[in-house]
Amino acid sequence: MEAWLLVAQLATLAIILAVIHRPLGDYMAWTFTSAKDLKVERGLYRVVGVDSAGEQTWGAYLRGVLAFSLIGVLFVYALQRLQAVLPYSLGLPAVPEGLSFNTAVSFVTNTNWQSYSPEVTMGYTVQIAGLAVQNFVSAGVGIAVAVALIRGFSRRSTGTLGNFWVDLTRATFRILLPLAVISSIVLIAGGVIQNFNGFTEVTSLTGGTATVPGGPVASQEAIKMLGTNGGGFFNVNSAHPFENPTPWTNLFEIVLMLAIPFSLPRTFGKMVGDTRQGFAILAAMGTLFLVSLAALTTFEIIGSGTGTQLAGGAMEGKEQRFGIAASTLFATTSTITSTGAVNSMHDSFTSLGGMMTLFNMMLGEIAPGGVGSGLYGMLIIAIITVFIAGLLVGRTPEYLGKKLGPREIKLASLYILATPTIVLVGTALSFAIPAIREDVEGTSIWNPGLHGFTEVLYAFTSAGNNNGSAFAGITANTPWFNTALGVAMLLGRFIPIVFVLALAGSLAAQSKVPVTAGTLPTHRPQFVGLLVGVVLIVVALTYFPVLALGPLAEGLQ
Repeated sequence: MEAWLLVAQLATLAIILAVIHRPLGDYMAWTFTSAKDLKVERGLYRVVGVDSAGEQTWGAYLRGVLAFSLIGVLFVYALQRLQAVLPYSLGLPAVPEGLSFNTAVSFVTNTNWQSYSPEVTMGYTVQIAGLAVQNFVSAGVGIAVAVALIRGFSRRSTGTLGNFWVDLTRATFRILLPLAVISSIVLIAGGVIQNFNGFTEVTSLTGGTATVPGGPVASQEAIKMLGTNGGGFFNVNSAHPFENPTPWTNLFEIVLMLAIPFSLPRTFGKMVGDTRQGFAILAAMGTLFLVSLAALTTFEIIGSGTGTQLAGGAMEGKEQRFGIAASTLFATTSTITSTGAVNSMHDSFTSLGGMMTLFNMMLGEIAPGGVGSGLYGMLIIAIITVFIAGLLVGRTPEYLGKKLGPREIKLASLYILATPTIVLVGTALSFAIPAIREDVEGTSIWNPGLHGFTEVLYAFTSAGNNNGSAFAGITANTPWFNTALGVAMLLGRFIPIVFVLALAGSLAAQSKVPVTAGTLPTHRPQFVGLLVGVVLIVVALTYFPVLALGPLAEGLQ
């Protein structure tokens, strides 16, 4: 039964994404190639002193990304520390320093890791002016960086990548904001709440009282999904009926997570002048997505013991209104993008099922990945794939008319190594330093042994890849985790961006080389298969040892 439900939902999802793929992809391509500014955009440029016609080198573009993000961190941190004196604080106190730092970094880096219960920690002003705003602009930064890399491939001998401030403004006002408004209305129609009621005392069926929180949920839910952010208004995220009431709103939220990432390959194809290249990237993304979904669903349906098998599957931690199929589809989508939202508890999945959510993030979230970050991550893998193919035939590798020399390959290699280094070093330090290990094992891990190790590995994998989901059995609101995960989120977001923009600048400075008989065709099924193979080999070589220490070992017990 669950298998048929999954097939039905997947078929519906595929039809919807196929319908929106071309128009949304073409619209985004037009957005970033149009020479005209909207009236509201011209007014904003005058206020901040931006010349919309001015081009930036990769260094200037990077400085814009870093400066804007630093201001965002400081602003969100200040809002949390001043919460007690802000309007609509709901009587909640200021957020502690360590947690404020972690949360500010989390939302600015598009991670939305939450080491707190949002409904009893953040007032409406912080939620709206701080967190929701960052849901828009952090996603806009990701799109802008992806567009800069595309321009690196499409431009000839310029060395410039456009203008960060213009790209950010257009991504926010022309793409994210209109889609979020429409999506909010749909979610409200589906039963997601949108109010400023604060806390309401109600009488329960047993005659007792309960406190029910309200808030502007639908508006934040829409952009958290659309921008692959993932931060929930409530502690249980999209498992809460106020955030995700019905099976059809669940499917709609999955569509929102995938809409832009699965349409950006079309944008890429249009901007480089060959839509076949976009279809090749899309095919590789889709293949990895389907394989991961099939594996996770199989593990959860089969279960990991007699009890779960007799029950018809592993239903622990899953909502009855969704079941296994809708839970695994949501979990796969959330972790294979950089969303991190949950409608079930990943910590309660079977050992091998939980491993698949980990594996999805370890892929680099490229199938289709986060808004913008998924596309530029897959393009980096495509460069490595072309390089490997060039070695096999003894030719200088070329991709989209650009030669891939030592500089380009070094930058692509550093990109691939950056995130695993952050994840593995963070996990190792949590157990290698005696004082920290004592705190982690005594305070944070409530389920010791192999599963506790997996919880820590999951936390750093989620932070380093800017996902934000968690094996929720771990207590992460501690000085070590607030600091270490905050640093992991910062490094995991901006170190790869440095390499992407440096690579884009190097490509943009080149002239285009003509296609010859020895040029590898990068739009055919052969290349798609090679690309998928390289992704799997890179992940296996990097992460298999640590997976063997955690979820694989637990699954074999």
